[in-house]
Amino acid sequence: MKFKFFAGLALATLAFASCDDNTDGIGTSVVNNMDHLEVSTDTFTVASRSIIVDSVLSRNTIGYLGKIRDPETGAYITGDYMTQFHTLEDYKFPSKDSIVNKINGKFIADSCEIRLFYTNFYGDSLNPMKLKAYELDHPMLENTNYYSNFDPIARGYVRTDGKGIQEDKMYTLTDLNTDESSRKSSDYTSNIVIPLNKEYTDKDGNRYHNFGTYIMQMYYDHPEYFKNSYQFIKNVVPGFYFKYQSGLGSMAYISNSQLNIYFKYHTLNDSLRDTVYVGTTSFSGTEEVLQHTKVTNDGNTIKRLAADNTCTYLKTPAGIFTELTLPVNEICNGHENDSINIAKVTLTRLNSESQSIYNLDIPQTIMMIPRDSLYSFFEHAELPNNKNSYLAAYSSTGNTYTFANISGMISSMNKSDKTSPNWNKVVIIPVTTTYTTSSSSSYYGTSSKVLTKVVHDMSLTSTKLVGGSENPNDPIQICIIYSKYK
Repeated sequence: MKFKFFAGLALATLAFASCDDNTDGIGTSVVNNMDHLEVSTDTFTVASRSIIVDSVLSRNTIGYLGKIRDPETGAYITGDYMTQFHTLEDYKFPSKDSIVNKINGKFIADSCEIRLFYTNFYGDSLNPMKLKAYELDHPMLENTNYYSNFDPIARGYVRTDGKGIQEDKMYTLTDLNTDESSRKSSDYTSNIVIPLNKEYTDKDGNRYHNFGTYIMQMYYDHPEYFKNSYQFIKNVVPGFYFKYQSGLGSMAYISNSQLNIYFKYHTLNDSLRDTVYVGTTSFSGTEEVLQHTKVTNDGNTIKRLAADNTCTYLKTPAGIFTELTLPVNEICNGHENDSINIAKVTLTRLNSESQSIYNLDIPQTIMMIPRDSLYSFFEHAELPNNKNSYLAAYSSTGNTYTFANISGMISSMNKSDKTSPNWNKVVIIPVTTTYTTSSSSSYYGTSSKVLTKVVHDMSLTSTKLVGGSENPNDPIQICIIYSKYK
């Protein structure tokens, strides 16, 4: 159904409109020519379907480790985590002569470990799980895009000479070896500890008391390798890959990893008495170095869900996105001389039928981009521009996601090469956003949040949306407001 209004009725609406390139001066025109502006509205049906996405660009700072089963869909999801370690610029150990513990005259590190810290997790923290830690043969590459289906073992990133570290670790996310009062203290962060105290052999065949001793010896032989993270990763520790082995029901969200070396060293105090200190050196997996999560989805279940035409899905990490076909020709036909001021699309969630306390989270932020930009947008680290890419937040009040105005997208598609099969298709993608605070130079010193990063949402989320070719609910609609001068 179509309605027509005159400017006096629609002025408030147009004041908030985001106009396309045919309407640069509409704000002024409305004020000066209210009696000459005609506004009309229309609604059109939007087709949708689920599309399977076997992998996404894994560029997050959170790693995922474990295996869970989605209680609503029955889909299994496995996460494996790979990281490098960062060193401070020109890091220095104590002098070699000051190291206390020695075997046959050679110094040793007392112990070495990797700790995987997590502040959040999914599932039952008491479920027994098992992982294997693999030493990498060579570093991840800065100029390479690592997708979530990248397999470090199959691609030759793990040492295969039989002498590299391959350490099994049984764990529960609640560390029962740590007393409850310590776990509840404000300075405690849950972590998985992987000891690296067995005899270690480097790629040149040199043997060391443990992995920590190897790192310290590399420092004393080649301090230039510790000048920065690049040299450290290239020459000393390329990184580690933590692969799920067994267990079910928990997924740790790894926020930081640490490679820790413990040793004793001595010095002379002012009274010339020998004093022994306990030293710790930590190399961290942080934003300064590369990290990667390999995601394995249950392929058969994913195919079954995507084939359900009574709805569409959003399922992360990777898994399923929703594709919309925008009715651009219908919107623009007969309106060649009109401006499209508003093009609004609302997507409605279907509530989960499962009552499990372990239902996956609802995606909180989604993005709409052209179908053909599904990979390039993230590879080029683009940001939504409200012209052909848009963000929408989940509203618990309406149980919806609303794209308030995609008129720029409609205008751009109408001018595009319509021979392409995807010319009028967009994809809905769950994303994670990063904002920084920008201080204004104004007199009042106000500040605002500035969007600086958008990446794929790699957390465990799942939701059904109204739509699909056999949709039993009200159809998805795009609401259009046109304007033109009489």
